[in-house]
Amino acid sequence: MDHYAGIDVSLEASSVCVVDGAGRIVREAKISSEPAALIGWLASLGLDLARIGLEAGPLSQWLYAAMHEAGLAVELLETRHVRTALQTMPVKTDRNDARGIAQLMRLGWFRPVHCKSSAAQETRALLTARKLVQSKLYDIEMSLRGILRGFGLKVGPTTPKRFARRIQELVGGYRTLEIVAKALLSAHAVLLREFDMFEKLVRAMARKDKRARLMMSAPGVGAIVALTYVSAIDDPLRFSSSKRVGPHFGLTPRKYQSGETDVSGRITKIGDAGVRTALYEAANVILTRPVKGSGLKSWAMKLARRAGMKKAKVALARKLAVVLHRMWADGTPFDARKATSTVVAA
Repeated sequence: MDHYAGIDVSLEASSVCVVDGAGRIVREAKISSEPAALIGWLASLGLDLARIGLEAGPLSQWLYAAMHEAGLAVELLETRHVRTALQTMPVKTDRNDARGIAQLMRLGWFRPVHCKSSAAQETRALLTARKLVQSKLYDIEMSLRGILRGFGLKVGPTTPKRFARRIQELVGGYRTLEIVAKALLSAHAVLLREFDMFEKLVRAMARKDKRARLMMSAPGVGAIVALTYVSAIDDPLRFSSSKRVGPHFGLTPRKYQSGETDVSGRITKIGDAGVRTALYEAANVILTRPVKGSGLKSWAMKLARRAGMKKAKVALARKLAVVLHRMWADGTPFDARKATSTVVAA
């Protein structure tokens, strides 16, 4: 008889439950959240484990990779699907979650997700760190502007290089403000230096990556957008059709239909928010800056006149996701004629 295992992963220890084909609990345990410990415990059971389920999370990809390499039939489960399925349990505990995941594996009622490669995870880590430093730079600049505004000191338009000098000019003669500005500008200088380092590193990575260079042949797509998209997709073959990429990143409208009710709402916003933001920014560039020879812009501008600029940007972001995937799958750079035909067909 086949057996099925569910693992609820926590930082220190994971709850594991094994059930048989009839749904009866065979074994339960609390195991250290380390690949060797989990693999060793599962092997010690001496059971034929048909499927092992892990809910996607911070540690799950690391554990999944090790268990898959060990030859175990492990699946990485979509978090929203698991959460919805387990809402039927009145009491939520790690033990009950492991039991629920084991039953999902037995029934086959689960949605597997892609486990990203190490290279894709490293790229995402770099992009995340860059974004964090960028946001802290913005926070310091806005805080200084707000503090000085209370004293009638207006910073006005400036550049990253001239910002510190402008602040020092304004706080001259204000002893307390000089102390505040000195401390915040010191932090600002460090963050600016590190942000410049990340910028150079990201652009160097994009130049070396053939996939990123291919993406950058499309209008509105720069190094950040290209690397964000490539690291999120990781393997283009996991999509049977390019049209599935838009829904995967939550860029399609919600749909609710029941009886006589049939409602289409705003976009679902499921999936990777970073990719969704990057594609929207690329669409914004296409629509607000001169772009020659692209049917994407003319199509989106027609939609903007009918439905508004914001909806047009979202729709263009979805079309751009489809076009980029098709380019990657075919291994061909952006072709305005092909992109136009794709838009017309959609």
